Amino acid sequence: MHPLKNQKKRMLVVNVKENESVEKALKKFKKKFERTGVLRELRDRKQFTKPSVKRRMQMIKAKYKQSLNN
Repeated sequence: MHPLKNQKKRMLVVNVKENESVEKALKKFKKKFERTGVLRELRDRKQFTKPSVKRRMQMIKAKYKQSLNN
């Protein structure tokens, strides 16, 4: 079963005011789209990474974040 089949597909809605430019509305749309994480997920699915490599990368990221907090 495909992991995304259980998720509901929703359309992004951008509220545009009367005098708002198209460029500003497009910027809002891009920001909302980036927050959904669709592109990140597509890039992750492009190639398979072994679970051991994923865990290793998570540990490296966690150590890095920990070093920033200290």
